[in-house]
Amino acid sequence: MGVEAGAQAARYRALVVLRIRSRALAVALLPAAVAVILLAGPATGRLTGPGWDAARWALTPVAVLVLLAAAGVALVVARARPAISPTVPIAEEAAPDLYRMVRDLADRLDVPAPSAIALTPDCDSWLEDRTHRAHGPPPAEEHDDIAGAGKHTHRRHPVAPVLVIGSPFLWWMRVGELRAVLAPVVAGTGPSAHPDIAAARRFVRGLDAAVAVASGPRRDPLSRAVLAGVGWVARLLLRSCRGHAAEMERGVAAAAAERAQAVDYGLRIVAQEQVGLAYAGWDRLLTRVALPAWRMGRWPSRLDAGVVAALTELSRRDRLAEGFASRLGERPACDLLEEPGAIDEAASLLAARLFHGGPAGPGPDWSPVAWSEYPEEVVDRKWRIDAARLHRVLDAMGVRPATGPTAPATGAPTLSRVLDHLTDTAPDSPAAPDEGTTPRADTTTRADSATATGTGTGPTTGTGTGPTHTPADRDRDRDHLGDDENNDEDEDLSGTTTRSAALAARLSAELSREETAAPRPPATAADATPADPAALWDDRTLPLFPLQPPRTTRDLLADHLTAMVCCAAMDTAGATPGLDWLDGPTLLLDGVRTPDLAPKVLALIEDGDATPLRAWLADLGIRPEKPVRLA
Repeated sequence: MGVEAGAQAARYRALVVLRIRSRALAVALLPAAVAVILLAGPATGRLTGPGWDAARWALTPVAVLVLLAAAGVALVVARARPAISPTVPIAEEAAPDLYRMVRDLADRLDVPAPSAIALTPDCDSWLEDRTHRAHGPPPAEEHDDIAGAGKHTHRRHPVAPVLVIGSPFLWWMRVGELRAVLAPVVAGTGPSAHPDIAAARRFVRGLDAAVAVASGPRRDPLSRAVLAGVGWVARLLLRSCRGHAAEMERGVAAAAAERAQAVDYGLRIVAQEQVGLAYAGWDRLLTRVALPAWRMGRWPSRLDAGVVAALTELSRRDRLAEGFASRLGERPACDLLEEPGAIDEAASLLAARLFHGGPAGPGPDWSPVAWSEYPEEVVDRKWRIDAARLHRVLDAMGVRPATGPTAPATGAPTLSRVLDHLTDTAPDSPAAPDEGTTPRADTTTRADSATATGTGTGPTTGTGTGPTHTPADRDRDRDHLGDDENNDEDEDLSGTTTRSAALAARLSAELSREETAAPRPPATAADATPADPAALWDDRTLPLFPLQPPRTTRDLLADHLTAMVCCAAMDTAGATPGLDWLDGPTLLLDGVRTPDLAPKVLALIEDGDATPLRAWLADLGIRPEKPVRLA
């Protein structure tokens, strides 16, 4: 499909959408038109008689009601604020080179330049129409048609849409690659400038916004009834034009892609590879590095710079990505910004809001953290907080401190206490599930589990056993779960011992209580100025894009046990917290990442076997019987 073919197809579908709008208007006006004819009849000496009089009295109120209902629907559609994407606006003064590059690209494509540029903390780019009156009164501009030239020349239309660029692209891509990636996006301003397409899009967006308004909570029964009717009409019209609107957008995309073929075609192929790579690095950085900090009330203030570090590390590890490292000598696209650090910080804060639901600005419980401070401020603190929570739960369960000649007399928290509690020794290990333990988990579970210290294989022998546990102890642990928690956790903890299941359930309940007790950040949309785009999206729906489903109770127990091991390593063996750009928090011993911890932890959780973990600790010189410092 060529440029003209795609544009003509889009315009045809736009006209179909507009005809649906016209038919809806005609249906709303039909009773009023008939009523006018009936009322005008007697003045001309026609339509007289008792029957016509009854028709006039019956139809006139109906026509008035239909007109009022149509006016109400039209008013809601016109005044409803279409949703806009939360972005970081970039003024031209803050990025003159970027604006210059985009305008030059628009000139080469022979399309109108975007009206503004904004950044999104995601790996995507698009055009967004923000010409609704709720976004501020836009000036009118004049452009020629892109389809059917000469038929509607110099028709006035709203300003061009806003160009939204994924912020990771600016930091990872080179200038030429960014221009190649943006070419088909900027080319879409051509079809967007067509009056019919613009009108059809406004109509569809208005209907969508009206449905959202009608779906909102209302306490007044009258308003609920009125908005229910408005919502029904809006949904009916949306169903009627949904297929045509989708085909219109396909035509616009086809026309834009075809027009962009003439600009940097060879470079676009390479740039698309960088898009996929940037997305992979961005996803790893968010889920494994940023998420642990967000959960602690800290937000990394240079996420986009972290993308570069993560992808550089990926290039170093992956032989297939070796060629990408040579690109780093070229000019990065972030050089097009006057103050890339400030923009990165704003995008990082917005990412925390969208993906985790944090507040709109820094505060005592929501402070930024630099990458250089991440190991001490996030990793160390996270491990000690988790270790403290683990011992609080053990205290609540009545678990005794570690025993033995090397145990501290003060009853201070130790790793041995946890190992002793979770260890199932041979004399007490049940032979069947009905004797107090659940079936062993599939061995693939261990390979699929990810921890902060990496995976791999390690020693399988070691020494050390825990105290014996009587059946009465097992019944006591089972009672701690409660009836509801027993039902909820059966599937998740089906491959763990009874003691692991009990501890995991109590940890999950404790964490839920902490999250419930934490104050919710105040919404800021109501305080924002009307011109602020952030005021046009609802803070109550945050996070808009949660990164992960809630952690399972098995994951929680593994995380807390790993944190306790890491605390013991730091306090007794001189280990230090570290940051791996691709895997997140990691434990360093003599500056080297410690591997192989995950299988040992899972062996203890699933089988009650602490032998592999104790051997691992002994090999690294970690003293489980020594007290550790908690948060």
